[in-house]
Amino acid sequence: MQLDQLRALTAIIDHGTFDAAATALQITPSAVSQRIKALEASVGHMVVQRGIPCVPTEPGAVLVRMARGMAMLEADAHASLGEGGSVPIPVVVNADSLETWFPPVLFDAAGWPDPLRLEVEDQDHSIRLLRHGEVVGAVTSEPASVNGCSSEPLGAMRYLPVATPRLRNRFRRGGRIDWAYMPVVRFNAKDDLQDVYLARRSSTARPPFVQVPTSRGFVVAVRAGLGWGMVPEEQLEDSLETGELVLLGRDHIDQPLYWQVWKLSSPRLTRLTESVRSAARSGLRRARTTGG
Repeated sequence: MQLDQLRALTAIIDHGTFDAAATALQITPSAVSQRIKALEASVGHMVVQRGIPCVPTEPGAVLVRMARGMAMLEADAHASLGEGGSVPIPVVVNADSLETWFPPVLFDAAGWPDPLRLEVEDQDHSIRLLRHGEVVGAVTSEPASVNGCSSEPLGAMRYLPVATPRLRNRFRRGGRIDWAYMPVVRFNAKDDLQDVYLARRSSTARPPFVQVPTSRGFVVAVRAGLGWGMVPEEQLEDSLETGELVLLGRDHIDQPLYWQVWKLSSPRLTRLTESVRSAARSGLRRARTTGG
C-alpha cells in the first residue's frame, strides 16, 4: 500500500470516474487503473465498485477514510511549520438546511485556506456517505454515531403542512380535507415527511404526488398550488400572513438534526465544527420530535 495508490483511490471517489481522477491527478487513466490494481493486490480486496459514479467497497471505504485522515494531518503539519497548502473538506448537508440555516458556514468557509466540498443528500440518508469515507462531516437525522465519529445534537427544523387556499378548498368535503385525493408535493422518493404527517392523522391515504427535487422548487410548487407539502417554517416567509398559503392543521413536525464528524484531532475539523454549531444556534429550534 503506497501513498500514490491511496491518492488515486480518493481521487476516484471524489471525482466519480477513473478518467476524471486521472485529470485531477494529472496522470493517465491507465496509471490510475494500475495504481488501483496494485492497491487491491496489496490489501487482498476490491476497493472500488465500478460504475457512474464509482463508489468505494467496504474495504475501500476504510482506505478512503485513512487516506483523507492522512491528508488532513499532513496539511495540519505543514500549517504548523508555517508552510502553505490546503486539503479539501467534504461535507454532506440536506437541501433544506442548505437553503435555511447552513449558509453562514459557507461565509465562514470563504476565509479558510481549504476548499469546502458540499454533497447534498436527505438528512435520513447522508450517514451513508460518512460511513463510506466520502465526507468528513454530515448533517444528519441519525443520532447514533458512526464508528470513528462523534455525534452531537444541533437542534430541529420545523415543518408545517401548508397549501394554497384554492387547493385546500377544492379538496375540502364537509369541512374536512380529503387527504386521499388532494395531491402532495414531495422532494424525491426518500422524502417521507408528508407520509409521516398523514400517519399522525391516522390516515392511510396515498394521494397523487408531484415530485420536485430541489428545496426552493419544492416551495415554489406548493405556492403554485400543485399540491400540499411540509415546508420549513423559515421558507414560508410571510406567505401565511398574506394568505398566499394556509395551514392544513395546527400540528407540525420538528425534525431533529445532528452533526457527525470524524474523531480526528485536526484544527480544520475543529474550525468546521465550531462554524456548524454557531449556524445551528442561530438558525435551528431546540430539538423537539413532535408537535401539537
